[in-house]
Amino acid sequence: MIPRTSSLPKPHGGVLVERIRVAHPREYDHLPALELDERAYADLELIATGVYSPLEGFMGQADYLSVLEEMRLTNGLPWSIPITLGVSAQDAASYRKTVRLTKDGRTVGLLDVEEQYRPDKEHEALAIYRTTDLAHPGVAALFARGDVYLAGTVQLLTLDRGPFPEHHYTPRETRQLFQERGWQTIVAFQTRNPIHRAHEYLHKVALESLDGLFLHPLVGSTKSDDVPASVRMAAYKVLLELYYPQNRVLLGVYPAAMRYAGPREAILHAISRKNYGCTHFIVGRDHAGVGNYYGPYEAQAIFDHFRPEEIGIHILKFEQTFYCVTCAAVVSPRTCPHDTQHHLVLSGTRVRELLRTGSPLPPEFTRPEVAEVLRAAYQTL
Repeated sequence: MIPRTSSLPKPHGGVLVERIRVAHPREYDHLPALELDERAYADLELIATGVYSPLEGFMGQADYLSVLEEMRLTNGLPWSIPITLGVSAQDAASYRKTVRLTKDGRTVGLLDVEEQYRPDKEHEALAIYRTTDLAHPGVAALFARGDVYLAGTVQLLTLDRGPFPEHHYTPRETRQLFQERGWQTIVAFQTRNPIHRAHEYLHKVALESLDGLFLHPLVGSTKSDDVPASVRMAAYKVLLELYYPQNRVLLGVYPAAMRYAGPREAILHAISRKNYGCTHFIVGRDHAGVGNYYGPYEAQAIFDHFRPEEIGIHILKFEQTFYCVTCAAVVSPRTCPHDTQHHLVLSGTRVRELLRTGSPLPPEFTRPEVAEVLRAAYQTL
């Protein structure tokens, strides 16, 4: 039985947006079609299911510019990354009024076009990614998109729960699950990498004082050299089965595309998890970073630009954690007196190198069962 009252945070802006229409897609075959790539479909779903509340569609120019300059929507709500839909200038003339949105040729949604505008992509890149370097995957994706942005409200006709349907929850569904479990405090953890011992340490520190853990890996499009989502999910499942309390963890998937926007993306990730119903969000070292474009703790510092109540979810800021061979434990700079010669720290790049060559991952870095899942997968990739 679901409790009558809930201590879960209100959605961003106060109302959980849901823009899903029950209709037969063939009803809209007469409308002009706009084919969505993976990122655009992910944004459509996240808008329509309320993950991006209070957005009801792709941003118009006023909100777009306000987000770039102020990290706020025009109504004053904090928002850090523009959610936009780009098309070519040639195609833009065909998209007036209502447009049929398609994915792999199937009608999945509708867009009521209210505005078209041309962005300054260099300005956008510098504001969001702090660089115009095309080696940055987010910048490359930005410049590969069309030069005209379409704005307007959307409706989702088909919710594609992807390859992990049993873990693909909407915010309404997670909020109901949290209430059914009696969780009043829920910490969310964002990851695009396999969980290692340092991550496990963060989770269990949080679980000492909070009711539940929402393990919420991003499974949308990522860099080509990131560990595939299917491999990561297999690793998460074996880890949770063997080393976590089953009644205090929920594994879900976050269908967003990775933007690698570092500090700005940390804000978006936090707001999204608030919309899912979480009360706390872990932000560790170099959250959503790539290369050397951001400082290691800038993703934590950016939250200081807002009052805590404006973000509406408690941010748990952790320093880098690692295995200290002298302490014989996972520790952080706050608890370990030894210098770096005593520490085992493996970068994601080094882990992938070891996996590609079939070399074992140290048990101090990752659980043996997780290492075996990763090793077996990389031998077949």
